[in-house]
Amino acid sequence: MPLPETLAVLMVVAVCGLLFVGYPVALTLGGVSLAFAALGHLAGAMNFAFLGALPQRIYGVMTSDVLLAIPLFVFMGVMLERSRIAEELLETMGRLFGSLRGGLGISVVVVGALLAASTGIVGATAVTMGLIVLPAMIRHGYAPSLAAGTVAASATLAQIVPPSTVLVLLGDQLGTAYQAAQLAQGKFSPSVVTVSDLFAGAVLPGLMLVALYVLYLAAVAVLFPRMSPAIPPDVRARGEGLPLRRTIEVLIAPLALIAAVLGSILGGVATPTEAASVGAMGAILLTARRARLGEALAPTVHKTAQITCMIFVILIGATLFSLVFRGLGGDDLVHRGLTGLPGGASGAVIVAMIAIFLLGFVMDAFEIIFVVVPIVGPILLRMEGVDPVWLGILIAVNLQTSYMHPPLGPTLFYLRGVAPPEITTRHIYIGIVPFVVIQLVALAVLWYAPGLATALPNALYGGR
Repeated sequence: MPLPETLAVLMVVAVCGLLFVGYPVALTLGGVSLAFAALGHLAGAMNFAFLGALPQRIYGVMTSDVLLAIPLFVFMGVMLERSRIAEELLETMGRLFGSLRGGLGISVVVVGALLAASTGIVGATAVTMGLIVLPAMIRHGYAPSLAAGTVAASATLAQIVPPSTVLVLLGDQLGTAYQAAQLAQGKFSPSVVTVSDLFAGAVLPGLMLVALYVLYLAAVAVLFPRMSPAIPPDVRARGEGLPLRRTIEVLIAPLALIAAVLGSILGGVATPTEAASVGAMGAILLTARRARLGEALAPTVHKTAQITCMIFVILIGATLFSLVFRGLGGDDLVHRGLTGLPGGASGAVIVAMIAIFLLGFVMDAFEIIFVVVPIVGPILLRMEGVDPVWLGILIAVNLQTSYMHPPLGPTLFYLRGVAPPEITTRHIYIGIVPFVVIQLVALAVLWYAPGLATALPNALYGGR
């Protein structure tokens, strides 16, 4: 292997090793990249002047209209976290389904899907549901592992159900990769893949995951009834008198917000950025209706700034990493490796999915999107039969899995921080395993039925 490509491989190994021992992501990406750029320059493997392209790349990131949706969606999610919508939804759904064995768990999945479509932030959903639901599930006799796994998996639906911040970032990176792939093929009027395409493509897979979660919980309730009992009649009696009108009132707020945000995007009425601003305003109005706006606004702005800065600092570090990796010839190495695999495009996509799954043990979704997609995306999208939306949804479901699989899934740590004493780390790890298996089943279904991801975008926007 030539010296530049050897340095590119060692750079990847160094980043993974430092991340595994706990160094900050953005600093690791930037620091290791600069170190290997200097090493490559001294060894004659790379010209340090290659980094002159970095300022323009960073400027392009900061002026992206698509990425402007990120702080708006984050603001919407954090504001809704403080509006107590989650509490009302969980209380209402728990009463509706509580008479069934496994009904409380099913209500958690339904509420998780509604919160995912309203907020798009995994951490906020995991913490909120963990604080409210876990003690109730344990109190009503649910097995600790089943309760923890259900809450953790339901929270990660915010990764795949639009409007998801992950889908926004993935759409931006995948759109750039798709254009690069077409330009490499000599298409100088390239087609585009947008965040709206990915939002549309994620609707059916997201619903499929919700259905698979519910089926699993129903099966556990039938086969192991003691793990997920029905809420006792005396407890349900306290909720008697819960009228249909009250149920509808509780559902109106999140459903109206979902219709305003997601409906306007899928209907072509608004761009994701415009819809995100509508969602942010809707979240403000919902919080104001509950007379909590004054105490919620300042911490919401602070949290939004914190999360947004984290995302963009990682993006800048990943941009530097990708630039140095290309300067050392790493993209050519990856191209040869993927195109030389048996099975052609199918083999290359499978290897890329396995690599993303394994990287999920040491990197989170944002880091994988910023580091891996710009490298493998253009290569995979040049291959015949690889649809960009299908590939994007496969990656999104895979990234969702990375948020939950042991030992380093971020959702597991969110949940561990708010779980009651009865729930141990072992319970969380054991409980999440069946849901990781469900995620892998969903990936297999998407592999053999790509129409689940492509049918709705093609129907709404036409083929590319």
